[in-house]
Amino acid sequence: MLVLGIETSCDETGIALYHAERGLIAHALHSQVQNHLRFGGVVPELASRDHVLKALPLVDAVLKKADLHIEAIDGIAYTKGPGLMGALLSGAMLGAALAFALKVPLVGVHHLEGHLLAPCLEPHPPTFPFLALLVSGGHTELIRVNAMGSYELLGDTLDDAVGEAFDKTGRLLGLGYPAGAALAALAERGNPNRFHFPRPMIDRPGLEFSFSGLKTFAANTIEANTLDEQTKADIARAFQDAVVDTLTIKCRRAIRATGLQRLVVAGGVGANLALRASLEKMCVAHAVQLFFPRPEFCTDNGAMIAYVGCQRLLAGQRDTFNIEVNPRWQLQDLNQP
Repeated sequence: MLVLGIETSCDETGIALYHAERGLIAHALHSQVQNHLRFGGVVPELASRDHVLKALPLVDAVLKKADLHIEAIDGIAYTKGPGLMGALLSGAMLGAALAFALKVPLVGVHHLEGHLLAPCLEPHPPTFPFLALLVSGGHTELIRVNAMGSYELLGDTLDDAVGEAFDKTGRLLGLGYPAGAALAALAERGNPNRFHFPRPMIDRPGLEFSFSGLKTFAANTIEANTLDEQTKADIARAFQDAVVDTLTIKCRRAIRATGLQRLVVAGGVGANLALRASLEKMCVAHAVQLFFPRPEFCTDNGAMIAYVGCQRLLAGQRDTFNIEVNPRWQLQDLNQP
C-alpha cells in the first residue's frame, strides 16, 4: 500500500508518500514563517489560505520526486485534528477530493499520534509499550503508549506548554519569530553560572508540569537587568537549563513509576539539542533506550501522517468522504485500529 499523507494542522504544509513495505518514499514541507513574521505569531486565516495555495503543488512535487504517477496512490491520510479549524479543513478537503477522484480509501489521522509514532520512521524504531515525552508549542505530556491507539496520559501541563513558554520568554528578550528557536540558539552562548532559575514542581510528587511561574521568573529577571547581548544569552541559558532539568527529572520519575525501558521524545521541542543531551545522559545512566525522530520530523510534517495513515488503513480503518475535522480532538479519545 502506498499512502499519501497531508499535514495542515497549523502553519506548515507537509506532504509525504509512505509505502507499507518500502517505507518513506518522498516528502516535502512548506513553512509559512515568513508569512507570519511581522505579526509575531500564526494568523489562522493566512495559514488556511496558504495551505490552499501550496498543498496541491506540493503533492505534484512529491510525486515527481518519487517518479510516480498520482494513480499509484492506494490510500490517503490527512490530519483530522487537533489544530486550527481552517487549516485542518484545507487539508481535509484536499484529501477527500483526491481520494474520491482516485477511488481510494481515506483516513483522518490524529496529529499527536503522528508525533508519538514519528520515531517509527527511523531505521531502528521503538517497540510497544514505551514511555513518550510529547513536547511542543501546545503540549507537554508524559504518555504511556501501549499500542497504536492505546494511550494513557500520565502527566500534563497545568498551564503553559513548554514550547509556548520558550516562545513567550523569547519575545520578552526581544527575539524574532519564532522566538523559541531563537532563544535556544542564544542560550548556546550563555554563561550557565550567572543566573539560576527554579525547576518548577520537582519538589512535589507526580508527573504534572507547570511553566507559567518560570516564565514570570524570567520576566522579573529581564526587568531587573540591563539587557546587553551577553545578559540576554545568560538569561536564555538559565531559562533553558531550568526547562531541560525539569523535563529530565520528570522523565526519570516516570521511568521509575512505570518500569518502562524505552523512552520516545516527540514534538518540536524534541529537536532542542540541550534537551537531547540531557535525556541521553539520563537514559544511559538508567539503562533506558532513547528514541528521537530525526530533527526534520520533530516539527509538523507529512511523513508522520502518511505513516500512521498507512498503519490504520492496513488495519481496515476507513473514513467517509464527509469533511470532518476536530480542532480539540483528545488523544485519549482515539481507538485502536
